Amino acid sequence: MRRRPFGTSETLQAAAGEVWSVLQPEDWLEAFAAHPRIGDRTSLEQRFPDTHLLSAREQAGVDGVGDDVLTALAEGNAAYEKRFGFIFIVCATGLTAAEMLGVLQARLKNDPAAELRIAAGEQAKITALRLKGM
Repeated sequence: MRRRPFGTSETLQAAAGEVWSVLQPEDWLEAFAAHPRIGDRTSLEQRFPDTHLLSAREQAGVDGVGDDVLTALAEGNAAYEKRFGFIFIVCATGLTAAEMLGVLQARLKNDPAAELRIAAGEQAKITALRLKGM
């Protein structure tokens, strides 16, 4: 189905939301795989040389945090991936590292099906912010 050109940013946002809502879980997982891990700046720069600054701005809450928080985020990311089979996705804009860590720890308690839907919702928020910033 052809949707372009989009006359307004609102039309673009609505189309993105419509498309995202009808995707299958394997599509969501593919999108998740294209994200850097929260707090992993080295991997971010290496894996995403063209877009790492965008993600870095979104994850600005991890700037200047202590090694203890970064270690806890790394350990939490590993536990999350082991439990759910995909990386932790959160719309990090405006969150501190401690808040992101709290969200991660709370979401580790979710059942896998619920967590997949929550992660997909977070991805939708990220996409909306990125489209708005274009």
